[in-house]
Amino acid sequence: MLDAPDPVPRPLDHLAERGNGDAPALVMRGETLTYDDLRTRVGKLASWLARQAIPGDRVATWAAKGELTCMMPLAAARAGLVHVPINPALKRLQVAHILEDSAATLLVANGARVGSLEAGDVPAGCRTYAEEDLWAEVMRCDTLGVSEHDSDDLAAILYTSGSTGLPKGVMLSHANMWLGAVSVAHYLGMARDDVTLAVLPLSFDYGQNQLFSTWYAGGAVVPLDYLLARDVPRACARHGVTTLAAVPPLWVQLTEIEWPEGAAASMRRLTNSGGALTEPLVRKMRQMFPHARLFPMYGLTEAFRSTYLDPALVDAHPTSIGRAIPFAEVLVIGDDGAVAGQDKEGELVHAGPLVAQGYWRDEARTAERFRPAPESSVSGGTAVWSGDRVRRDASGLLHFVGRRDAMIKSAGNRISPEEVERAAMATGMIAEAVAVGVPDARLGEAVALAVRSTGFDEAAFRKALSIMLPGFMQPRVVGNLETLPRNPNGKVDRRAISLAMAEFAA
Repeated sequence: MLDAPDPVPRPLDHLAERGNGDAPALVMRGETLTYDDLRTRVGKLASWLARQAIPGDRVATWAAKGELTCMMPLAAARAGLVHVPINPALKRLQVAHILEDSAATLLVANGARVGSLEAGDVPAGCRTYAEEDLWAEVMRCDTLGVSEHDSDDLAAILYTSGSTGLPKGVMLSHANMWLGAVSVAHYLGMARDDVTLAVLPLSFDYGQNQLFSTWYAGGAVVPLDYLLARDVPRACARHGVTTLAAVPPLWVQLTEIEWPEGAAASMRRLTNSGGALTEPLVRKMRQMFPHARLFPMYGLTEAFRSTYLDPALVDAHPTSIGRAIPFAEVLVIGDDGAVAGQDKEGELVHAGPLVAQGYWRDEARTAERFRPAPESSVSGGTAVWSGDRVRRDASGLLHFVGRRDAMIKSAGNRISPEEVERAAMATGMIAEAVAVGVPDARLGEAVALAVRSTGFDEAAFRKALSIMLPGFMQPRVVGNLETLPRNPNGKVDRRAISLAMAEFAA
């Protein structure tokens, strides 16, 4: 087991040095890389990157899980570059925005994705490179040694949707990600013989931490891009998986299928974030995996992870989000600016070294979310004011109440209503559009789109949207309303629209 968590951050690429040399580090289809292999290939990829860009440049990846996407976070960090992972589910419009906004100088993607980009999608000064052509060149490079970068240096920009506007880039330092790995590896109790099945997208902070926390502990990662839920238990049985992280919609699917005999026998821990688990789902997971420890968690990209619930308390408090993780200070602040009393609702405020550096090239939104910590904070400095409403009970456990903003959280994805609305308007088929979230048993929330249109052709409209938005942003419900409800100030009444769209969805 690991020693007590060390609060001293390191450069992120040092994670490649954690495991025993001949122990498995990355188990891919047809090939297993040891920690010696990981060190060599991270060093060679870093050397190749150092020839392509100068320190501080942004390098983007847009590819499925594999050797490139798993190693790039460490290799870019070693080369002094800033990694910008792009969700492979995104399409060219979203990719073009991220490349332009981040001012990326290099995009590495598979050939098909590179071929899907059109003139103007890739900004001037950004070169594209096909993943298929990469490793032959990389393996001819010398190995770049372990770095000694300042842990406060920027290491990654993760793009996440907010309640309004286009996706914004959250700036993460080496320290943010290193200490996140240390924290999670410790409270999960990970060890060198652990095997993590990495099913979450590596463009998410939760997805990246599947790699980082496992490698910090010296364990092995099995990347999996699954097509069907049943692919997950099959992989668990094949690889003797001990650790599985997922979001609630996937847990729903995994508890609805039959697991092959012995598929869960090696499972030690289950983790959840990206949305709250319902009590019935918790009960079902506990029944299906009686010997695995269940870790419900709460987090936000701007501070990585804030809380976890001790598995020993799950049965008695199945809907709690628990207490602060190591290195995090979590406060509940009332509307008067003071710490909220027992069972009183307030805003969750996260302080400490896991707090990100703000939003990339967006001082206005950074100032809104990243503000001085409350006077009652022990950590001080800058805190993330989450906008989420929580309460703390008599035992000190936190309970999620609701979100203040209009962001839609579906299947673990944070979806900007405005981004869906812009795409809808760009079809030219409608006069107005308002996107809202409606409750959905499988997704947490589903995207619902209220539109106003004369002679509305829903089939043609959905076909147009399918070209402009990735699957997880597609509206499950589209309602053509004669008029869109408005408040006394003349603004669209999102609450009234939410109620109307919930009726459409019923």
